[in-house]
Amino acid sequence: MAYNQYGGNQYGGPQRGGYGGGGGYGPGGFGAGGGNYGPPPGADPQLWQWFTTVDTDRSGSIAPTELQQALVNGDWTPFDLDTVKLLMTLFDTDRSGTVGFNEFQGLWKYIKDWQGVFRHFDTDRSGSIDGQELNNALRQFGYNLSPELLRMVQRKYIPQGSTAGVGGPGGITFDRFVRCCVVIKQLTEAFQKLDPYHTGSVTMNYDTFMQTVLQAP
Repeated sequence: MAYNQYGGNQYGGPQRGGYGGGGGYGPGGFGAGGGNYGPPPGADPQLWQWFTTVDTDRSGSIAPTELQQALVNGDWTPFDLDTVKLLMTLFDTDRSGTVGFNEFQGLWKYIKDWQGVFRHFDTDRSGSIDGQELNNALRQFGYNLSPELLRMVQRKYIPQGSTAGVGGPGGITFDRFVRCCVVIKQLTEAFQKLDPYHTGSVTMNYDTFMQTVLQAP
């Protein structure tokens, strides 16, 4: 199989954005709330408040279900569970199945940065990413997908019941946009490892193919 002109290890120049709703347009983030047990020494008070909000069982760590309940898109729909699991995988460095406060700090900044990226490419301020906006984003990241691949990505990540062609209504929500970009990045990096000379094509056996697919998020 072949893939031409791949690349892009960084996602453009993300702008910085805040969390929560607060009225008006926004890509999404953590809902409002607060906790009442003490932060560790040196912890940022605002960040600790978000952590205790998400840690509803007061266990000192965050489970996937707790994280999903705390994260909302700009239209106040809950985050897709597959996206939540992907975020957990990226930041659960000790592989405990949960996220502690130190891990949460990285997760918090990651989502905050992605809010800025989402705002940058949602040029019509609809609160979702349509086909043309997705194409623009992926090209700026360095991923030049063919029209057919781009349509496949849209079909995979646009929420069921939504219709979003180029310039059409609906689109990819913030949570699915993050997952879409991360998956494409990881699949491209897996391909690059098999294509060290950057020829745009590889030959692989069934076992290598299955390993590549199963390692994908």
